[in-house]
Amino acid sequence: MDTLSHALYGKGLFGYRKYKWSSFFFGVVPDIFSFGIYFLFLIFFSESDFGKPTKAELPVWVYELYNISHSMITASFFITIAYFIKKEFAWPMLAWPMHIIVDFFTHSIEFFPTPILWPVSDYRFDGIPWSNPYIFVSNIVIIFIIYLYRWRNGIKSIFIKLTTNKK
Repeated sequence: MDTLSHALYGKGLFGYRKYKWSSFFFGVVPDIFSFGIYFLFLIFFSESDFGKPTKAELPVWVYELYNISHSMITASFFITIAYFIKKEFAWPMLAWPMHIIVDFFTHSIEFFPTPILWPVSDYRFDGIPWSNPYIFVSNIVIIFIIYLYRWRNGIKSIFIKLTTNKK
């Protein structure tokens, strides 16, 4: 799935309590930790052109960072720590495992299949790539429905507050 969609899913599903914008960030953490670091590496240390790299062009450490950041075990570990330190901060962090679940089903075996149980298991699912028109359109529709629901509930909440505060 594209990084923007992950951010929108994170915000839409987990960004309505305290730390609202943290969910936006945690929705993209797995991609930032792998591809974001690679992007910075290219900017500062590489002379190659930008664009979609081939598998052979990617350094081994990008794959390792991808494995770490796209593992439910890694995400669960950090969310558990956050829960015991600051309970309410764990809620927006749930955008991270949401990212992993979406990637698990929308990445094919050919290009960055999601290692959902790494390092315990190297199992990877051959999902339908998000570039598939059915997946791409479904993604947009689902995001629209989530935000329509949030907007509608926000309007209801405002109306309820206005009507209950009248004396």
